[in-house]
Amino acid sequence: MSLLAVEALSKSFGGVHAVQDLSFEIEQGKIHSIIGPNGAGKTTVFNLLTGLYKPSTGRVVFDGEEVTGRDAHELARRGMSRTFQNLQICFNMSAVENVMVGAHLRLDQRLLGCMLRLPAVKRGDTRCRDEAVELMHFAGVGKYAGAEAHAMPYGALKRLEIARALAARPRLLLLDEPAAGLNPTETHEIDELIQKVAASGTTVVLVEHDMRLVMGISDHILVLDYGRKLAEGSAREVRANPEVIAAYLGTLSESQER
Repeated sequence: MSLLAVEALSKSFGGVHAVQDLSFEIEQGKIHSIIGPNGAGKTTVFNLLTGLYKPSTGRVVFDGEEVTGRDAHELARRGMSRTFQNLQICFNMSAVENVMVGAHLRLDQRLLGCMLRLPAVKRGDTRCRDEAVELMHFAGVGKYAGAEAHAMPYGALKRLEIARALAARPRLLLLDEPAAGLNPTETHEIDELIQKVAASGTTVVLVEHDMRLVMGISDHILVLDYGRKLAEGSAREVRANPEVIAAYLGTLSESQER
């Protein structure tokens, strides 16, 4: 079943066509990856899907409803959440508070109640903190539940960001290069976390340059080149596609295939 459908999507910046006539579907409950050379339009696609950019042409349909050009906060309310290529951590806050930020749309935001710290507001904050700690344990960073964000190692901060995105209770989670800058051990931890997220029922869309990670966990892969769809299919199909090899992958080494 399709959770997200993209139809003839295009985005131009002046005379530069970052995304051109792109169509694809995201199947519910699966791990999808978007790959391609630098400048292929991967992050632009993410920004179009999540409301940071408005498309020049085309449609985006999420859960049967057209959401083309909707603002990011509206899409978040509908169940779409994301992380970014560069860390977006609030280093002046604790680790738990960073995760709690992800749940802000579900909290009581009435001004008077928050100012007076009414019992209902306090109970909501307590539940939110408890859920944040649970998500940190789910993401494998539970030991930092009492830590300040600035004291956490880089690899743990990447998983903290995923925990924060999950705090919004998304149906669709978009991860922009979650393994960037990680060592092999940290990459393996991200690999396992992504699979846990998908197994819990959340659909995952991944942009990532680590081909071993992509080929190992993806149910479906979309390959972009100069903003256009070059190929799509299973990891085996993409890895064997001559056009993909020529444009991006090259000859995979034995270590990548294992």
